[in-house]
Amino acid sequence: MNLFLLNVLLAVGFMIVLESFTIPSLLIGFAVGYCALWLTRPLYADRRYFGRVCGIVRLSVFFVQALVVSNLRVLWDVVTPSHISRPGIIRLPLDARTDLEIMLVANLISLTPGTLSIDISNDRKYLYVHVMFLEDADAARRELKNGLEKRVLEVLR
Repeated sequence: MNLFLLNVLLAVGFMIVLESFTIPSLLIGFAVGYCALWLTRPLYADRRYFGRVCGIVRLSVFFVQALVVSNLRVLWDVVTPSHISRPGIIRLPLDARTDLEIMLVANLISLTPGTLSIDISNDRKYLYVHVMFLEDADAARRELKNGLEKRVLEVLR
């Protein structure tokens, strides 16, 4: 049985035992189920699930942090009389190869205020990104590659 499905069933069972059918109960049940599965991981042939769940948590925390920081940066630019934005377009080399990987990287970039995915090259090796606060193009590339793209590929591969 798929470990994710088993984890969901454990979470639903947890909710039934508690007689609490709320989102927090589901999330706590999912965490308890994950811990139970992790303790019994030698019984399973495919152990990639455990790494992927940790990768999803790391990606989520990283994205929320980037979202908060970029929102505050855009807010500061809007409320201050002198604009600090220096917009520009960078060409981001991609390690992502599949449609799902490229789509997720591009959409997470676009969801972050201050950045917008514009286009992908015909050979699908480069993503063109509009950056609102472009001080150093190389630093912006490194930040996107070592931050967002690295974590997306960690989850999907």
